[in-house]
Amino acid sequence: MPGALKTFFNRYWGVLLILVLWQAWVTLGELNAIVMPQPLDVVIDLISNPGIYLANGVQTLALAAGGLLLGMAFGSLIAIACWFSRLATGMLVPLAMIFSSVPVVALIPVVARLLGYDIKTVMAIVVIVSFFPAFVFTSAGMRALPPGSEDLLRVLGGSRKSRFRHLVLPAAVPNWMIALRLAAPSAVLSAMLAEFLMGQSGLGYMFRAAAGDFATERAFGTSVIATAVSVITFTLSQRAERAVNERWR
Repeated sequence: MPGALKTFFNRYWGVLLILVLWQAWVTLGELNAIVMPQPLDVVIDLISNPGIYLANGVQTLALAAGGLLLGMAFGSLIAIACWFSRLATGMLVPLAMIFSSVPVVALIPVVARLLGYDIKTVMAIVVIVSFFPAFVFTSAGMRALPPGSEDLLRVLGGSRKSRFRHLVLPAAVPNWMIALRLAAPSAVLSAMLAEFLMGQSGLGYMFRAAAGDFATERAFGTSVIATAVSVITFTLSQRAERAVNERWR
């Protein structure tokens, strides 16, 4: 048991320090619960209402994961189309740059007008946010080939499709995994932002409702769950990247 406690402290001493400083700030500053709740109040709300947090957290995680995979797939397909066709490159790359430069906050009202004020808009926003990293990293990986490898396959009579299948596509996989790791936390953030602005459920909506009702312990509890969801998605994508890189070596 002492060994387990020591391991726990070594891993999470930073979190414990934040909780201690938080409690000291509230106590010494005599802050009202509306301004800053005590850590214990947040924990009590999390334990007392697990169903609310679980239902909204699962929805946000599902929308973030689904939109992330769709955005990654869409960005990869566009990158492949650009590799095969210079015409596609000239048409699609400027559009991709335009979409990537528009703030997400500005896109949400437009997408909501087109798709409606429901989870379809949340999903679409996550797809848009996830698209650009997949497109950029996949395109870079498809062009980062071993020196002379493409010329060798061309001399040996390999067709363009054959070079793509046996050389270009495998070379892009590690970069694709990097894009997945980088886009995963952003997918959760964009899903929460869309839910906060126009959603009717999910962690973003839950945070907005709690803040509007001055239920700061619920708002902080939502932030804790959102942080956990982001950590989960990042950890899973990081482990997937590590597994793929070990296989591709």
